[in-house]
Amino acid sequence: MNCWTRREFGCIAGATCLTALTPRAVTGQAKARIVVIGGGVGGATVAKYLAMSTATVDVTLIEPKQHYTTCFFSSLYLAGLRSFESLIHGYEGLAQRYGISIVHDSAAIIDPVAKTVGLESGARLPYDRLVVAPGIAFKYGAIEGYDEAATQTLPHAWTAGPQTMLLRQQLESMEDGGVFVLVAPPNPFRCPPGPYERASLVAYYFKQYKPRAKILILDAKDNFFGQELFQDAWSRHYPGMIEWLPAQFTGGIKAVDVKGRSVKTAGDTFRAAVANVIPPQMAGQLAQDAGLADQSGWCPIDPMTFESKLQPGIHVVGDAASAGEMSKSAFASNSQAKVCAFAIAASLTGSERFPPHLFNACFTIVAPDDAMSSAIGYQAATGAIKISDFFLSKVGEDAETRRRLVREADGWYAAFTKDVFG
Repeated sequence: MNCWTRREFGCIAGATCLTALTPRAVTGQAKARIVVIGGGVGGATVAKYLAMSTATVDVTLIEPKQHYTTCFFSSLYLAGLRSFESLIHGYEGLAQRYGISIVHDSAAIIDPVAKTVGLESGARLPYDRLVVAPGIAFKYGAIEGYDEAATQTLPHAWTAGPQTMLLRQQLESMEDGGVFVLVAPPNPFRCPPGPYERASLVAYYFKQYKPRAKILILDAKDNFFGQELFQDAWSRHYPGMIEWLPAQFTGGIKAVDVKGRSVKTAGDTFRAAVANVIPPQMAGQLAQDAGLADQSGWCPIDPMTFESKLQPGIHVVGDAASAGEMSKSAFASNSQAKVCAFAIAASLTGSERFPPHLFNACFTIVAPDDAMSSAIGYQAATGAIKISDFFLSKVGEDAETRRRLVREADGWYAAFTKDVFG
């Protein structure tokens, strides 16, 4: 495994690399009907790059929501460092610039034999190739007492939108001196650094407005991605405010009491002024219903094309995919979607196939003037996706480097969302 330098990371994470991945056009073939289900990062990216890759396709994107709200960077909203509106992105660019048909409806059923998608409205869409990007679903039964109704009192805020706004309202209403309890889920889950970034930025908010408040992280794991970096940042910015308890200490999260706003572990009960419970996750419900997920709860795929191993002719990209050592994140979904789009275009046009280039890049902000970064390269070898290159910030980096990363993170967000939504 190779280690990248920070300069190399800048290429992977920046707009230059996003542009460099644009496919070449192929023309002169009869049009194929491509249907993409799910308008998150993975679905929007694959729809855009399929439409760009060849003039021989008609692309339809099915997404019930009128807008997409990014979960990444949403903790900045919780901290008061970014507006909620800045997280919202529309589909107009995909329709107007790339000719993608946007259908605001929900996919109810997939018929792989007839090659049709049934919508909740009753309509049926035929397809020649289908891409499914259903995101995640929550295993509500995994924590006793935590079901969908409980999220209105103990929000997860792990899909951005009303849940994010609810958590922000609860934090604003919390009395100074209260305890914010954050339940971090077991692996695998969306955005491995996410719960700990959230704890950091909520701590920043508390430091400004509720300096006697405390944060308690009850973790389903015994360690987490970037742990040394986070704990170093907590000691520098928020000494004594954040406490992290691993599963080996608590015995694991067992139950919640919604009315009492408490979380029970094997050995204790923790009362919260505000509780943010992020439950275990699996592939989105449509993937489960369509037979795309295996016993792990995730969707096994061919790493060269992201075609389902369980349902031929259907591709799965994004958080729902079981993609070997590849993390579940927005950038990873974007990278997978491009590989999938190019593979489909090549199969339809007979053009040259290239080895997939898969990446994940991430900026994690722990204070307004302090960020860390990571970049991971992957290769598809012997039927599996494995890490080939790795870069991660280090403890002890100077303050200017960390400030610069915050500025780069803002630029990354703007370039990345433009790449996804046109």
